[in-house]
Amino acid sequence: MRLTFLLALLLASAGVHAADYAAQPGSSLGFEGEYQGEAFEGRFAKFVPAIRFDPANLAGSRFDVRINLASASTGNPDYDGEMLGASFLDSVARPEARYVATTFRALGGNRFVAEGELTLRGVTRPAPLTFTWTAGARPVLEGNAVLKRLEYNVGTGDWADPEVIRDEVKVVTRLVLAPSK
Repeated sequence: MRLTFLLALLLASAGVHAADYAAQPGSSLGFEGEYQGEAFEGRFAKFVPAIRFDPANLAGSRFDVRINLASASTGNPDYDGEMLGASFLDSVARPEARYVATTFRALGGNRFVAEGELTLRGVTRPAPLTFTWTAGARPVLEGNAVLKRLEYNVGTGDWADPEVIRDEVKVVTRLVLAPSK
């Protein structure tokens, strides 16, 4: 009888945990900004998202994304050299940024907000990520967040003028996911 109760308890609690996912090929993490009135885009080639998500169990969900800053590229060597340097991402002294979210809100349909925090250049600030969740054997998470780069001390000195480089940077992500092993 006691064994039956324990098995029933284990089975009942199994549905409470959100599923763990790992990123698959086709996943991307990018950014969009504006320099002297011209739009530019870039991406991080190396990032590791650990995603635990279940729309029916938001309380058990968690995002933990580690971003290799040295992998940032706009495809423009003039931009990239400066972007990786001490005035911007400072990828040698602080090689990693990290995004962690443990609080989620449903917006209706398949739209959600992750109330996470981004740590970049030693500064941790709230960074809500609005995203859609497309369920399936390989779920897809597509989202974006708007950050103010100066709040993270990105683009200091002569680059701090928002007339030269816009303060708002849009982060865009598309994660193709599969259950973690």
